[in-house]
Amino acid sequence: MDIMIKAVKASFKKYFITGFLVVVPLYLTIYIFSLIVGYMDTILKFLPKPLQPDTYLSFHIPGLGVIFTIAIIFIIGLLTTNLLGKKLVAMGDGILARIPFFRSIYKPIKQFMETFFVAGYSGFRKVVLVEFPSKGMYSVGFLTGVAAGEVQAKAGMEKVVNVFLPTTPNPTTGFYIIIPERDIIPLEMSVEDAFKLIITGGMVSPENIKGERLPVQKG
Repeated sequence: MDIMIKAVKASFKKYFITGFLVVVPLYLTIYIFSLIVGYMDTILKFLPKPLQPDTYLSFHIPGLGVIFTIAIIFIIGLLTTNLLGKKLVAMGDGILARIPFFRSIYKPIKQFMETFFVAGYSGFRKVVLVEFPSKGMYSVGFLTGVAAGEVQAKAGMEKVVNVFLPTTPNPTTGFYIIIPERDIIPLEMSVEDAFKLIITGGMVSPENIKGERLPVQKG
């Protein structure tokens, strides 16, 4: 009898946890999505009354703010891709660059966004593993290029490379280090997989990637 009760408890626990792992992510996803849709719907309230859809409809349609926002972003992108639009953007960037506090926020964010969306991750050439912050400890980073000019000259004959080490869970901040090329360990994972790994603190790890085991450091 005790064995049967234990088996029932074990089965209940197993199925409950399985259901929990299905329901909670789904619920949170729907909840977050509804918050985003609701927030973007409030954007419509900033439009003049004659341009608000609710003025002509007897009921509110959720998600109109999302459609409106996407449409506005698309139109702005369409207008700024021509010669006149590019000049206006360049002029606007020049004005913003003269505002001391604003430029320190705007410029890095714009450069970061362009690295991902315009260049298609080309700024991060390869995922690497480096021994950081101390010997025997490893961090995942991105190879951004080969050091040049005075930096390379001061390093002597040894070739050094630029590596960006993002922080968890916010990968937009991190450490920029210059390291000898021989000290980096190239990884096979994609940039996207590396970001998943970093953002989740290692809880989401890329699968089906074969690699050599790191040598154990002996004290």
